Amino acid sequence: MNINNKEWLLALKNEMNQPYFQDLEQFLAAERKSGKQILPRESRVFTALEATPLRHVKAVVLGQDPYPDPEKATGLAFSIPKNKKPIASVKNMYKEIIGDKNQAMPIHGDLTHWAAQGVLLLNTTLTVEAKNPLSHKHIGWQKFTDRVISMINNKREGVVFFLWGNHAKTKKKLINPLKHCILEAAHPSPLSAHRGFFGCGHFIKCNEYLIKNNQKVIDWMP
Repeated sequence: MNINNKEWLLALKNEMNQPYFQDLEQFLAAERKSGKQILPRESRVFTALEATPLRHVKAVVLGQDPYPDPEKATGLAFSIPKNKKPIASVKNMYKEIIGDKNQAMPIHGDLTHWAAQGVLLLNTTLTVEAKNPLSHKHIGWQKFTDRVISMINNKREGVVFFLWGNHAKTKKKLINPLKHCILEAAHPSPLSAHRGFFGCGHFIKCNEYLIKNNQKVIDWMP
């Protein structure tokens, strides 16, 4: 596996040479060789990093792992292909974005336009076995993506970190609140959105913070 972005590749080269990462690659190769379907496909494992170079990161949305459905796993947290209807969590994000405005609900769940504007859509685990959620949670990806978060924390300033749900909130310790903006809320899943995600105002707060720090706001609507 390799990152098809020179900036991230250079930044993470030493990390990818660590023994744990070599073990991770060997594990994935063996799983694929055994006939298991690993998602997303190998060329899309690092899509989040390739879509949003380090120097362009203005915000970070943390997910958990890819969708275990080959028709939905894109390599971008929460995002699915444009020809697919948005999943429930993304529908709830759209509801929060639209609020009381008289706007139609988007008909797709493709969030690549967020990534293009500097929103890193990062799953903390970058692969999964098809039909087996969280199956790769303990193979080493958490250590790798913690390094990505720490790198953004150290090398960038004024980044907005969206920490939705208990898993994402565990990453708070990696972020310096004096350098960045941390927004915490319940996960947008239908199981928890009513316990603090709806009404959190995070998308508005993010843009207010970006304006305050002389950065271009993000157009959240597809």
